[in-house]
Amino acid sequence: MGGTAPALEVKDLTAGYGPVRALRQVSLTVPAGAVVTVLGGNGAGKSTLLRAVSRTLRFHGGSVVSGTVSRDGRPLDGLPPDRVVTAGVSQVPEGRQVFARMTVEDNLRAGALGRRGDRAAKAAALRRVHELFPVLADRARQQAGLLSGGEQQMLAVGRALMAAPGLLLLDEPSLGLAPLMAARIADAVREINAQGTAVLLVEQNAALALRLASRAYVLEVGEVTLSGPAAELAVSDEVRRRYLGVVDEDAAADAARARTAHPVLSRWEESR
Repeated sequence: MGGTAPALEVKDLTAGYGPVRALRQVSLTVPAGAVVTVLGGNGAGKSTLLRAVSRTLRFHGGSVVSGTVSRDGRPLDGLPPDRVVTAGVSQVPEGRQVFARMTVEDNLRAGALGRRGDRAAKAAALRRVHELFPVLADRARQQAGLLSGGEQQMLAVGRALMAAPGLLLLDEPSLGLAPLMAARIADAVREINAQGTAVLLVEQNAALALRLASRAYVLEVGEVTLSGPAAELAVSDEVRRRYLGVVDEDAAADAARARTAHPVLSRWEESR
């Protein structure tokens, strides 16, 4: 990277909710211009990690206990959430959380409230969003709550982009979406990254996340248990078994042979 500071560096981060530790000494790096993903099951601490980075954890009853978070080499620790946005970090929360009664246009304007710049800069950001998601231009005067789930996800991403972030935090962007819409969101993430924005992606769809990312981390019960290039984790037996739904082929073959050699009586199967 030629000495370029990482888009994000998390060191020994411990955070939780009251006495419960949701993260334990988590460290990770998002290089400038990269897509990095964090995998893990429910309760692994993924959303807590993003909230700790964006400094919104206290809104959910949590707090950072120790550790540091830096953006472009500058600490984010202690900053209020609006200053984190000003520092170039925008989060797209899980569940989209658009302002349902506001229009699409007003949702996007709300996303620009935390950014610096004149009207021309905000107009340029809006054009970028409309180029990525033309449907948002078509539905500008429509209430956000009337959009489909996929369109609301596009709006949530577009709203975050209005602040012109250098780092985008994405929390489960494909959650609840049909495969075709999830693929469209993935294409948008690729385009956003190609335009120079680094991305930290939390995603339960591990196959999708590993295709998008250059590096991956696995969180289990608040701790990083695996990390490395995404391509390497994609072929890891443990990741394939636990997150990609791929069973050990040899074990599956052994089980099939055992069933053939020692068939189970159908009456016994029916009574189980």
